[in-house]
Amino acid sequence: MARVVVDVMLKPEILDPQGQAIARKLPQLGFEGVAAVRQGKRFEVEVDGPADEAAVEKVRKIAETLLANPVIENFEVRVL
Repeated sequence: MARVVVDVMLKPEILDPQGQAIARKLPQLGFEGVAAVRQGKRFEVEVDGPADEAAVEKVRKIAETLLANPVIENFEVRVL
């Protein structure tokens, strides 16, 4: 079995209210010097067999179809 990771983030032009809320709270918790925070999602997909190009392409199709909304999100697929 191989593990393929999909990281999903909002596109830069899309507002991120969760990230903004985290960024506002950090100074209250004693964490200074953080200019911005963007919140995203991480998926770990276990595939049968090796993480060859076919397996990575399958996970890429899964990400396009189900894991990410390509209108407002970007995603990156990588082998762990």
